[in-house]
Amino acid sequence: MAGGGRGSGRPAKKKSPTKGTGGNVRRGLEGKGATPPAHMRHWHKDKARTERIEREDRTGGRSSSPRTPVRARRGEDAPEYIGGRNPVVEALRAGVPASTLYVAMRIDNDDRVKESVRIAADRGIAMLEVGREKLDRLTEGAIHQGMALQIPAYEYAHPEDLVTIAQDAAEVPLIVALDSVTDPRNLGAIARSATAFGAHGLLIPSRRSAGVTGGAWKTSAGTLATMTVARAANLTAALRDYREAGLFVIGLDGEGTVEIGDANLLDGPLVVVVGSEGKGLSRLVREACDLVVRIPMNAAAESLNAGVAAGIALYEVSRHRKR
Repeated sequence: MAGGGRGSGRPAKKKSPTKGTGGNVRRGLEGKGATPPAHMRHWHKDKARTERIEREDRTGGRSSSPRTPVRARRGEDAPEYIGGRNPVVEALRAGVPASTLYVAMRIDNDDRVKESVRIAADRGIAMLEVGREKLDRLTEGAIHQGMALQIPAYEYAHPEDLVTIAQDAAEVPLIVALDSVTDPRNLGAIARSATAFGAHGLLIPSRRSAGVTGGAWKTSAGTLATMTVARAANLTAALRDYREAGLFVIGLDGEGTVEIGDANLLDGPLVVVVGSEGKGLSRLVREACDLVVRIPMNAAAESLNAGVAAGIALYEVSRHRKR
């Protein structure tokens, strides 16, 4: 058999010793110690972000490069911001409980800016001159025209308080409830219509609903300063409580069985429930209503915006009550 090895009857040839690494491999596997914190790592993104925020605070929000503001989740106790010259001056005129007025550096002083500054000074509201990037961040990228007004978090009333407001005014209660209306601009528009037609308050659920945010303040044109908004943990239960207290509950929905002008409950103590534009009233809320009504309109229009529908319904209620 050719070749040596195990089957040849000859002893196997021993291998010569190899050169070692001197412990270098073992030392390399031991690591380099504990990982340094983020602020000590020049390559870490959190360090760059922290330095940028500190730089903006020192310079009043000025930055050499434009940056898209990051939309952060607000807590319930976080302040809100109204942006835009008309919304700011209207909110100040209406006595909105503001805490700080932010004005952009080198802003052109038109009449709205001058009036806003004057009202803020008269009411003792703090005023800060800041860069436009800071205004972008405060208003979450909305159009602010160089002005923003900070307002504290809204303090919601209890649903029973809305009935008390009507009783104290010796008036027949009129309450507007919102079911799954998630756009704060609709909430603001409904508050404006509710104020115009004599409603005593708005009721919103605590979940899956728009709240009194900066967008709602802006659309309401300051009327949220006088219109009480209550919040219920369970809207259906709150509507049942209103019925037990002697109020009629009518739901506004495109599939209502009666036209709102023909409803015979409009001149009594009333709760008008407005559903969302897409889904209308939810099943449980519909079942909690004494009557579901619709607004007559051409078939070409499938539905109305919740704010528009509420305005039409409240006008009809007001017309019946005056009659």
